[in-house]
Amino acid sequence: MTGHDDGPDRAHQRPEGVSAETVEALGALSKALETTERARGHLYSFHQLTGTADLELDRAVELLHKAGHPDWAETVRTQVLGRNVIPGHWTFQIVEAYDDTYYQPFRDIERAAVDELAEGRDHLYEAAMKENRRTAGHPDHTARPETSPESETAVKERNTSGRADPA
Repeated sequence: MTGHDDGPDRAHQRPEGVSAETVEALGALSKALETTERARGHLYSFHQLTGTADLELDRAVELLHKAGHPDWAETVRTQVLGRNVIPGHWTFQIVEAYDDTYYQPFRDIERAAVDELAEGRDHLYEAAMKENRRTAGHPDHTARPETSPESETAVKERNTSGRADPA
């Protein structure tokens, strides 16, 4: 551990005047948002899988024709291919409605709560949990990532090579 004290960095320390109860409440709010992020990912999976299935129907229609089943090919083409998944909606419209109606307002409220109640500091609950669970002095239980000149150079090189900053 070079370049810093043994403890969370300022961005992960509870601001003065912020109670442990507030940190716990914001942690619960953030956990709920993280669960919503996962649900949104599943919604995108539903969107992509349904779209892939619909595109595969083109092949099925073609193969049914080639196999001598034009009536079944026409039934699939007219009754399933391009069909709404719920009345009036393709999956992209469900994703858009979810984002506009639920996800974005939830994200905005969580961000505003963290900004107002914890000076914008994210993951305070997790940072406190890490401090309580780690073994001080153990090399695999350090409070923060190492900030040696070598690691800072590596981060800068990754950033200039077009790859995302690992933070």
